[in-house]
Amino acid sequence: MSDVAEKGAIVSGLGISRIGRKTGIPGLELTTEAATAAIADAGLTAADIDGISTMGETPLEEVIRQFGLDPRFTGGGVTTGGLLSPVMSAFLAVAEGRARHVLVYRTVQMMGGSVLPAAGPSESAGASPLAAMPPGAEMPPGMAEMLSLLTYHAYAATNWLAMHCRRHMHLYGTTKEQLGWLAVQSRLNAARNPLAAYRDPISLDDYLNARPISEPFGLLDCDVPIDGSVAMVISAADHAADCPSPVVRVEAMGGSPGLGGWDQRPDYPKMASADAAVELWSRTDLRPSDVDVAELYDGFTFLTFAWLEALGFCGEGEAGPFVEGGTRIGPGGQLPLNTYGGQLSAGRMHGYWVLHEACLQLRGQAGERQVPGAQVAVAAAGGGPIAGCILLTS
Repeated sequence: MSDVAEKGAIVSGLGISRIGRKTGIPGLELTTEAATAAIADAGLTAADIDGISTMGETPLEEVIRQFGLDPRFTGGGVTTGGLLSPVMSAFLAVAEGRARHVLVYRTVQMMGGSVLPAAGPSESAGASPLAAMPPGAEMPPGMAEMLSLLTYHAYAATNWLAMHCRRHMHLYGTTKEQLGWLAVQSRLNAARNPLAAYRDPISLDDYLNARPISEPFGLLDCDVPIDGSVAMVISAADHAADCPSPVVRVEAMGGSPGLGGWDQRPDYPKMASADAAVELWSRTDLRPSDVDVAELYDGFTFLTFAWLEALGFCGEGEAGPFVEGGTRIGPGGQLPLNTYGGQLSAGRMHGYWVLHEACLQLRGQAGERQVPGAQVAVAAAGGGPIAGCILLTS
């Protein structure tokens, strides 16, 4: 499908900062490390960057000032592409000629920073979200659903997604052991990634005996908070001829705001990932069988199961048997999955390390975790009511 707008964009540069837990390194310093590397990798200087986009945490203004940028395009936030909205908006900006080279970054810190505004007096812990609304204001879409969850003491995404997982278990016979195989294989993959937060192997018994968090999730079902930054440069496709690094081409993308995605969908426990995947496959002639490597969001183990089914790598309700034993999803398997260790072991970067790894695999630069001959990769992020996915080619 040559008329797909995002095909006018390429990923020309990649960068990643130091990664660690409770490092105390300022966010701007981490962002600068990753962004400097990405700009150089694209064969550019800061003066060439005419667009910038982010999901946080380092404010755009700080990065613009740090690099002396004068962007024609700025983007950010979580919209119809979920966590990947900033990079998806960058694809469209360069494809439509609103910018030529867009710097996209995501920076996280365990001990500070957030994509949300700082809490004011009416937003303090325990206060109703309605208290922050101006008198007479209309309740935003999705807030009623959120209030319902809070009313029943489901206070965090851990609780909400645990309910999705439990429903999947009830409908399809999915087991906790099957969830565990994803965690075990992710840790094996992380052992081949020198930047991963956790690299020591775990057994299925380790997984099953981990501290309970929210039934059926235990500690090893949950992603690992880290300090770090990932950056990339999105360029117009004709920059490929001048780029010193192998470029990655954008084949298609899909996203969904997924209203009702926490507990109101008629096809519950499906989420916005189901809608995002439909949109992605509608924009390409490639099919799931063409994908050589998958980097799928694993904020919790079940989210990866949901993406496997949504993207058509297995049938509805079949993600558990698909990952069982780790053979299909390991190196040399039918679908090498989360090859860098995922958020479960490498660390939580809200979908941006997922995208970085997909690009490394297509460049042939993933070191000892490289999937031989990888030419098509999918990266996906999000769950509940927001989701985005991107199909990439070498």
